[in-house]
Amino acid sequence: MKKKWISLMTFLLLGVFIGTYIIRPQRTISIDKQREWSKLALVFQQIEENYVDSVNAEELIENTLPFLTEILDPHSLYIPAEDMADANESIEGNFDGIGITFNMTNDTVVVMGVVAGGPSERAGIHPGDRIIMVNDSVIAGRKVAQNAVVKMLRGKRGSRVTLGIARNGEETLVQVIIVRDKIPVKSIDAAYMMNAVTGFIKISKFSKTTHKEFIAAIELLQKNGMKNLLLDLRGNTGGLLEQAFQVANEFLDNGNMIVYTEGRARPRYEYRATNHGSCRHINLAVLIDEGSASASEIVAGAIQDNDRGTIVGRRSFGKGLVQEPIMFSDHSGLRLSVARYYTPTGRSIQKPYRKNNHRDYENEVYGRFLRGEMYSSDSSKFTGQRYYTPKGKVVYGGGGIMPDLFVPEDTSGLNDFAVILSRRNLIHRFVLQFSDRHRNELNNIKTLDELNDYFSNYNLEALFRDYAAVNKVTATDAQWEEARELVIACLRAYIGRNTPLEDNALYAMTTPIDGAVKAALNLFSENF
Repeated sequence: MKKKWISLMTFLLLGVFIGTYIIRPQRTISIDKQREWSKLALVFQQIEENYVDSVNAEELIENTLPFLTEILDPHSLYIPAEDMADANESIEGNFDGIGITFNMTNDTVVVMGVVAGGPSERAGIHPGDRIIMVNDSVIAGRKVAQNAVVKMLRGKRGSRVTLGIARNGEETLVQVIIVRDKIPVKSIDAAYMMNAVTGFIKISKFSKTTHKEFIAAIELLQKNGMKNLLLDLRGNTGGLLEQAFQVANEFLDNGNMIVYTEGRARPRYEYRATNHGSCRHINLAVLIDEGSASASEIVAGAIQDNDRGTIVGRRSFGKGLVQEPIMFSDHSGLRLSVARYYTPTGRSIQKPYRKNNHRDYENEVYGRFLRGEMYSSDSSKFTGQRYYTPKGKVVYGGGGIMPDLFVPEDTSGLNDFAVILSRRNLIHRFVLQFSDRHRNELNNIKTLDELNDYFSNYNLEALFRDYAAVNKVTATDAQWEEARELVIACLRAYIGRNTPLEDNALYAMTTPIDGAVKAALNLFSENF
C-alpha cells in the first residue's frame, strides 16, 4: 500500500507540472526552412492569439527589437520613432529651436551665446541673460536637469515659447516671446590662425554641412596666409561617410584611395580622390585620440596610408563598421551594420568584439588607461597584421589608427587644488561674474589679438586667487605654481567664449598648453 501511495502521489505531482503542457493536444507549427526568420513572426503570432493575458503587441515588439540588434554587433541599433529626431540631429546639421547656447550655473540657465540671425537674436536675447521661466514654469533654483531644459526650449518650427529673463540692470523679469525656427548645428567648432603661417581647424562631427563648412574655413585661413594646417579630430565620434570622403579628398591627389567598404551583401566599393582638392599643397598634421571614431578614422587613415601628413596623438577608438539607415513608415528605423571600412593599405579600422557580449568592447578604452597606454606608446597592444604605405612606413591593422607621433595624456597641473576648483565649479562661477561685470566690453571684442590685448588690462591671477579665497579655497605657493598655467588658460578660454569669438577663443586660449598641439607645431618647424 505504501509503495502504491508513493507512486500515486508521484504521478499526481508530475501531472501538476507536465499537465500545463498537455491540457490540449500538442500542436506542431510548420517553419519555412527557406526563410528561418518566419519563426520570429510565428512566435509573435502565437503570443497574440494564445497568450493567457491581453498583450500590447506594439509595446512587445518595440521592447524586443533593441535586444535583437544588440546581439549582432556593438553598433547596429534600433531607434524608436520618438527618438529618431534626436538621433538624426547631429547628422542633419540642424534642429528646430530658439538658437542659444547655455550653461547651467548655480542651478540657473545662463545664456552663453546667441545664434546670429536666429530667433533668439531677433527676439532680443543677450549673452548673460538668465532664463528664470519657460512659459508658466519656473526653472531657476528648481534643480531642473539640463536635458529637460533643452526639451522645453525646443519645439516645432513656427511654435512660440515665452521666456522670463533676468537681466543685469533690470529690476523685474523681462518677458520675451520667441518664435522657434530652424537652427544650424555647426560641425566645425573653431577655425583660426595660430601664427602667421599655421591654421587650426576643429571638426567635432561629420554632418551634412561639414564639407561646406570646411571649405569656407579653408578659404578664410588661406586668405590669411596659411601654409600649415593642424586638423583636430580628437573626440570626433564620426558621422557621414560621404562627408569624411569629401574632407579627405581636399588633401589627396587624383586617384589616391581614401577608403573602401565591403560586406557579405555589399560588394567592395572604393572611394578615390578626384583631383579637385584645395589643400593638396598644405603641410598637414591630424590630431586624434581614443575618442576619434568612424568617419574621423577614415580621414586619419587616408592621410596616413597615403603618406600625406602626420598623425599626432593617441590610438583612435576603432569603429570600422558601416551603418546603413533604414527607415520604417512609423518613423522608427534601423542603423544596421552592412559592411566594414578598410584603409587604403587594406587594414580594417574595426577593433575586435564578441557577439552577444559587448561589455569588454564598451570597457576597452578604460582598459587602455589601466594598462598605461594613454601615457606610453610602449603600452599599446597592436597585434594586428603589418601593412606598408607607399613610402614604406609600417602601419597596423587590428583596431583603430595608431598615430605616427604618440603624445601621452597630459595631467600636468591637475593637483589637489585644481581638483577642488573643479568640484566646486569656481572657475565657471568666476568667469560668469567677470563676464557680467564686463559684458559690454567683451561684446566689442572681434579678434583674437583684441582679446589678448584685453586680458593684458587685468591681473586674472590675483583676481581669481582672491575670489577662491573668499570661497574658502586657498593654495600654497607651490600648489598654485603647479596649477597656474592650467587655471589661467581656462579662465582666459571661458571668458573669451563670452565674446563674439565664441569657440575660436576657447581653443585659441587653451592650445598653447595642449601637448599634442605643441608637438604638431614642433613638427611643422622641424619638417617644413
